[in-house]
Amino acid sequence: MGVWLAAFFILPMLGMSVLSLRPDLHGGLFRAGWLPTLDHYRAILTGGIYLPLLWLSIRVAASVALVATLLAYPLAYYLAFHAGKRATLLLTLAILPFWTSYLLRIIAWKTILGSNGLVNNLLIYTGLVAEPVRILLYSRLAVTVTLVYLWLPFVALPIYATMLRINPALLEAAAILGAGPWRAFFRVTLPLSLPGVIAGFFMVFIPTVGEYITPLLVGGSRGSLYGNLIELYFGDGANWPLGSAMSIVMLFGVLVLALIAARLVDFKRLLQ
Repeated sequence: MGVWLAAFFILPMLGMSVLSLRPDLHGGLFRAGWLPTLDHYRAILTGGIYLPLLWLSIRVAASVALVATLLAYPLAYYLAFHAGKRATLLLTLAILPFWTSYLLRIIAWKTILGSNGLVNNLLIYTGLVAEPVRILLYSRLAVTVTLVYLWLPFVALPIYATMLRINPALLEAAAILGAGPWRAFFRVTLPLSLPGVIAGFFMVFIPTVGEYITPLLVGGSRGSLYGNLIELYFGDGANWPLGSAMSIVMLFGVLVLALIAARLVDFKRLLQ
């Protein structure tokens, strides 16, 4: 396990860290004799686009995680307390989209939100609009909607797992003591399910900060995020040192958030 971790995580991260200190790529990737520099980090911290775009990506990721959590909680609650024998079937249906390609699901939403897609055709048919709504595609709204759909099951599963561990006797005791359904929910179910809620939130929030495929396909130029700029520098921009420095900055931010999540949630207990 340690060998795999070193080969596919530690060494690549060390390589990216070293690359971020190179002034340029003149002489090839493996050229020796270059002098380390912090110019790329200085450009990120003082430039007018990098940190604002990272902050925007964090806000979008937080919005996606929040909306996904709010939508997933009722689903997990129903599966845990009301679905009964149908819980396994309904849970299977909830995760069924994961049997298809991640890319295909994004393209499907690109079609749904397009000018001739399902949403615009429905709006025109009902008379709510006279012509297709352009903001539905190639915007941050499209990015947010698509990401919420893609990550929704990831939020529901830890919440559902946490709710299954709630002792029914606690709810029965609350009812015996005179607590109504809503009071029992806010005093018993919600507090005991918060670890799953926090875990689900961060499971979506952390990877979404660096998302670039979804903004590229359904966001267009108006929906670009921090990950798209990193991809640009590793691609057509041909500035790998700057792209590496941007990745390290984002990784540091995500690491801080991951440490916060680890302090708030006992992930080992959720996996038991």
